[in-house]
Amino acid sequence: MVVRVDLNISLDGFATATDQTPENPMSADWMSLVGAYAATKTIRERVFKDTSGGGTTGVDDKYAKEYFADVGAEIMGAGMFGLHNFPDDPDWKGWWGDEPPFRVPVFVLTHKPRPSIEMAGGTTFHFLNTTPAEALQQAVAVADGKDIRIGGGASLVRDFLKAGLVDRLHVAIAPILLGRGIRLWDDLRSLEAGYTVKAETAESGTIHLTFQR
Repeated sequence: MVVRVDLNISLDGFATATDQTPENPMSADWMSLVGAYAATKTIRERVFKDTSGGGTTGVDDKYAKEYFADVGAEIMGAGMFGLHNFPDDPDWKGWWGDEPPFRVPVFVLTHKPRPSIEMAGGTTFHFLNTTPAEALQQAVAVADGKDIRIGGGASLVRDFLKAGLVDRLHVAIAPILLGRGIRLWDDLRSLEAGYTVKAETAESGTIHLTFQR
């Protein structure tokens, strides 16, 4: 069992966009950040339900396949689920659609817990007001020996890294500069000391940087 992270960041280390509008809640910057991943065959099939067989099949797709492989449970923040957008709507089921791509138990860390939501395809969202370590214990209990993925966002990932709970950190560094948002690397001085680091550059120009215990 491995506790792992896969995150998209910019060259200057930002994992979020700040130019959202009501008409474009994901923002133009967000699509620039995740565009190479979104173009892969794996993401098009798994997330966007595109069964045409189209999409890129190079290095980016290799990491997209690894993103979903052998995961038994996921932990994410309230923002990644979408609670920040509809904090008081008891019927809000997140922005992942009726059949989310996770297909495993997902633990959402939030200060406002709510009843669990069972979705099509095997995803069940559980809402917890607890620490990273305690959330990890609950995820391990249901993962059946498979990996635990810390999905994001950046603040949650940083909390797990600072607590020393991550075995494998993979960041896909998009060749763009955002200049603002939430930075992954803040307060993580000398993080690399506990890991073996490797880098691989994709055809898209995305740099895949992996920190492995």
